[in-house]
Amino acid sequence: MRHQKKTIKLGRTAEHRKAMLANQVCSLIEHQRIKTTLAKAKAVRPLAERMVTLGKNGSIHARRTALATLRQKNAVKKLFDDIAPRSAERNGGYTRIVKLGQRKSDSAKMAFIEWVDMSEVVEEKPAEEKKAKRKETEPKSKERDAMREEPRVEEPPTDEEEKTAETPAPAEEPKPKKRRWFGRTSGEKK
Repeated sequence: MRHQKKTIKLGRTAEHRKAMLANQVCSLIEHQRIKTTLAKAKAVRPLAERMVTLGKNGSIHARRTALATLRQKNAVKKLFDDIAPRSAERNGGYTRIVKLGQRKSDSAKMAFIEWVDMSEVVEEKPAEEKKAKRKETEPKSKERDAMREEPRVEEPPTDEEEKTAETPAPAEEPKPKKRRWFGRTSGEKK
């Protein structure tokens, strides 16, 4: 029986679980909002709230405890300088979990975990903007630049060119497809 055993195991060893949760809290501190599975979000919440409580305390002992738990100096600094002062009036409940639905690949329940008093709303960029940026960053060839710089002057076609343009070229017969089935083509026999 598992009476009074609140640890959410997440199918990991204790060391792996502690490292993963610490990384998730650091990412939450850095990005203000993270997308993860619902079970992980529920496991991250108590640790994140404990870190904010330490940040509100502000003592050197609290700073050392937070650093020992998270193991990232920049995350601890941001926690103590930015997030904890924002939550000074609040007596708990520093995070919120927003359910998103199921992931397509494995139908895992997904959720956002975010700070309740985020300084700014973080939104993901639509995929269209990313595609547009890729097109702009492609290197242009010298030929295209040369063609753009010099405007083309169109000359009237000669009589020979007009005749060839009017008569369509005979269509070539398509070659039969070679179908392979276990290394044999369709024309081959046993």
